Amino acid sequence: MKRSIGFGLVFALVLTGCTTSAGSYSSAGLAPIPGSITYNGQPRTKLTKSPVGSSFPHTFTDQWGREVEEIYIIRPDRSLLIAARHYRPVFSLDDD
Repeated sequence: MKRSIGFGLVFALVLTGCTTSAGSYSSAGLAPIPGSITYNGQPRTKLTKSPVGSSFPHTFTDQWGREVEEIYIIRPDRSLLIAARHYRPVFSLDDD
């Protein structure tokens, strides 16, 4: 009985340490690659009319010819965070 209570307490502690917020991007984000808006540093012009926390996509071709889509989020200091990066397939099997 004591063993199961101890296991339950340890499990509860581990579980509380795993809480995250789905909409929170407190990390540094993804590292910029050639073609990213932030590849050579943050843009000089600040996005002053866009609300903090809003996101927007940017599509470009990387150095290997792949089509890349990145999702950026505007931070409170008006810098950009790369929140997601998707590589689009070169060949599509759905073309009819």
